[in-house]
Amino acid sequence: MTTAQAAVAAVVDPELRVITIEELGILRSVAEEPATGRVVVTITPTYTGCPAMEAIQADIRRALAAAGHPQVEVRTVYTPAWSTDWITEAGRAKLARAGIAPPGPVRPTGPVPLTLTVRCPWCGSPETEQISRFGSTACKALRRCRSCTEPFDHLKAL
Repeated sequence: MTTAQAAVAAVVDPELRVITIEELGILRSVAEEPATGRVVVTITPTYTGCPAMEAIQADIRRALAAAGHPQVEVRTVYTPAWSTDWITEAGRAKLARAGIAPPGPVRPTGPVPLTLTVRCPWCGSPETEQISRFGSTACKALRRCRSCTEPFDHLKAL
């Protein structure tokens, strides 16, 4: 891994402060142009209009400048659309440890069941209920565990 790749991979998501943009799966590529020294970073937003994208781009530029790469181009691509399937296993584990229920495992192709079990990140119980369709950000829902009664965020499956 190059210094540019390592610097960008360490950028933390501004809304989900416990995981990096690499673990979240929005970092698509980091390419260095040897002739110019420019670094081109490609990212995909979690959803169109995500308000965190400007902050993420600024954080990428800062991280690369600190690593000795002042010439940076950040490209945003929308296809293929980001999916929660792109969250790494390490990212899912970090979300759970922080009390945010990660989305279910990578989905197979085909129909998705209407009711998906969401396990409590605190006690592991499947007995949870949705309190609000929207949590602290648009990509999360607020849930409560019926077993331990703790509230928690759930990252919505997309």
